Amino acid sequence: QVRLVESGGGSVQPGGSLRLSCAASGINFKLYTMDWNHQAPGKLRELVARIESRGTTNYTDSVKGRFTISRDNVRNMVYLQMNNLKPEDTGVYYCSVNHRARVYWGQGTQVTVSS
Repeated sequence: QVRLVESGGGSVQPGGSLRLSCAASGINFKLYTMDWNHQAPGKLRELVARIESRGTTNYTDSVKGRFTISRDNVRNMVYLQMNNLKPEDTGVYYCSVNHRARVYWGQGTQVTVSS
């Protein structure tokens, strides 16, 4: 049974930082591409960062240079370091994995960026 559990969200001022964590179980983690997704209030969920099994990373343009995705294949964890946060980064962040043609999501963690 695939399970993803996010943590690390919170409220910060613009320019602040947060580190999100996602614990994965039920898959051979080291073999999988892992994604972080963002759903802003009233908007569709969108992919913001991806890390492939060998460590190759990709980011959506709006977070390049500010966010860093990483993984720990021993602890089955994926992280999202978010720096220089902006109000438009507010929303729920979800990690996800595509396993056997189905996308699994965690419950999400709320990030609020406001002065």
